[in-house]
Amino acid sequence: MDTISVNKFRENLKTLVEQVISRHEPLKVTRRAGEAFVVLSAHDWEREQETLHVLQSQNLMQQIAASLETHTRGQGYKPTGEQMDEITGI
Repeated sequence: MDTISVNKFRENLKTLVEQVISRHEPLKVTRRAGEAFVVLSAHDWEREQETLHVLQSQNLMQQIAASLETHTRGQGYKPTGEQMDEITGI
């Protein structure tokens, strides 16, 4: 994560915000007398929130672990050719 002073952030606000959005990388902004803050695109913030939700859900984590176990043993779900065509849009 890149870090920039609040003064440089203020001077280059539009360009820096565009970079945060297009690169999907947060930007840490430091203040001389206070806490730093992070600039993050709304899309990336929502994605992070979804990830946190999954990680905090014991039920979802158990489903992921069980799925990984069956996949490792080669016993996972295998869609039919017709289902694959529907999934891939062919």
